[in-house]
Amino acid sequence: MYLKCNVRRKDGKEHRYWSIMENRRCSGGKIVQRPVLYLGEINDSQRESWCRVIEVFDGEKSQALALFPADRDIPPHASNYGVQVDLRRMELRRPRQWGGCWLACELYTQLGLDDFWKQRVAPSREGTNWADILQTLVCYRLLDPGSEWRLHRQWFEQSAMGDLLGHDYGLVEKNALYRTLDHILPHKRALFSHLRQRWQDLFGAKFEVLLYDLTSTYFESDPPFPEKDKRKYGYSRDKRSDCVQVVIALVVTPEGFPLAYEVLPGNTSDKTTLKDFLKKIEDQYGKAERIWVMDRGIPTEEVLAEMRASDPPVQYLVGTPKGRLSKLEADLASLPWKEVRQGVEVKLLPKQGEMYLLAQSRDRVHKERSMRRRALKVLLKRLGVLGKMRDVSRDELLIKIGQAKELAGRSFQLVDIAWPDPGWSVPGENFRFTLNRAKLREVRRREGRYLLRSNITDTDKESRLWEFYMQLGQVEEAFKNLKSDLALRPIYHQLEHRIEAHILVAFISYCLHVSLRARLRKVAGGLSSRAVLDKLAAIQMLDVHFPTSDGRQLIFRRYTQPNTDQKILLHQLNLTLPEQLPPQISSNGNLVSLSSNRPL
Repeated sequence: MYLKCNVRRKDGKEHRYWSIMENRRCSGGKIVQRPVLYLGEINDSQRESWCRVIEVFDGEKSQALALFPADRDIPPHASNYGVQVDLRRMELRRPRQWGGCWLACELYTQLGLDDFWKQRVAPSREGTNWADILQTLVCYRLLDPGSEWRLHRQWFEQSAMGDLLGHDYGLVEKNALYRTLDHILPHKRALFSHLRQRWQDLFGAKFEVLLYDLTSTYFESDPPFPEKDKRKYGYSRDKRSDCVQVVIALVVTPEGFPLAYEVLPGNTSDKTTLKDFLKKIEDQYGKAERIWVMDRGIPTEEVLAEMRASDPPVQYLVGTPKGRLSKLEADLASLPWKEVRQGVEVKLLPKQGEMYLLAQSRDRVHKERSMRRRALKVLLKRLGVLGKMRDVSRDELLIKIGQAKELAGRSFQLVDIAWPDPGWSVPGENFRFTLNRAKLREVRRREGRYLLRSNITDTDKESRLWEFYMQLGQVEEAFKNLKSDLALRPIYHQLEHRIEAHILVAFISYCLHVSLRARLRKVAGGLSSRAVLDKLAAIQMLDVHFPTSDGRQLIFRRYTQPNTDQKILLHQLNLTLPEQLPPQISSNGNLVSLSSNRPL
């Protein structure tokens, strides 16, 4: 180990930042620098103190072989095949997470991703194994997401990924982590086809209903960017309008299995995305009878007309604005309600080659009504307080009303307010408000109701239209998992192709997440993927060191035995832990594996 100084200039002043580094000799004789500790700016006396500490610990390391004298006699029964072990000097070293890493690798293998990438991304001439680095990046994103720098500096040493993949620290050399992202993007479409087949083989997934939606993710980077760069300012679903972003369009099945995604410029309008995405799906998977389920802001009338006119027709189910409900209200009023399941009723109205469906959920009615009542009660109470104020100016009163409006949301439109005139000297005396009962009755009539439109004429499917639309929440759940659980945002990469590769890594991690959730759905619908990963992460791996009489070290790498909770989970998921690794013995600074059945 040694101290390394990085010099930076800020505002004409030179700053020196110190770190403790370690040279690791890896396979093939390659030496990789590992950051041990970041010290920041330190003075001369502190630097000397750290140097003395490093010398002490390096001295202990170099003198470790002298702790056990080489002239001790070996017992006669072990003279031909064994080594003498000093059990009193046993040491436990390098505790690291094993259970979560092993489960992530199992999911990766079950989806066939190890073979998929090894066939397409061959190792470099220098021996860099891009496929294994990618697997490490994916598992890292699933288990404990963070930056590539954090993976290189900290996480890899605290995990058992090296033990599971058969690599040392050289696998996560800093530049190799970033360069891996340069190799994976050309295989995105092939990956989509591969995953579609795996979803079908493993879980019997069907693709007759596809859910389509969009989201955005922002960047911690400053413009300007090249003209064709996808990082643009636009409508931010993350409420970060101050940051540039990209838009992600995603297609999943009702069970949540992702089928494809596309990265679009950050200023892309939702209405302009569907036409191109339909064509990409047809080009990759062929024309088939599919039902596209979308939110009301995505398709345009022109695109819906093209979907109806195509051969064969592309079936769709889409929400409609509430203004259209006003136009159809008279026609729908005369139709009877039809119960499709307990607490859910629908009305079907054929009109101009389409089927309009008005759905009413009793639970949704109660939920929306209680939310509206609660917000309206708070609003009326606040307006009553404002009406009694006498010591505020007109401008101050308007600011307070605006604050009340923000808290009330849509309930604010149910109140008619007589706004204070600029000429009024005491606004509070002239401030009046009344509840608009006509609007309230209209809102009550529409609470818990949704108007959908579709070109589906199959009577068997008509009764399931409401169910199809409710499954649109699977896309929203996918976005939620990508952004929160897998920490997709914010993105710090500066090169556009690495930005898209970063999103692809997060997409693959989400596939592992979905695969685990699909297995859990069969045994316990309320058990989440994150809960299982956290539970198995408690299984640790340790290096058990036994010094020998000749100064060598006998090393057992062992994962801890699962407790009762973990055994129950493994049994229910039909997973079997692998055998423990064979012991190793140090020889001239190298480790030599021993046969597991060799006597010691």
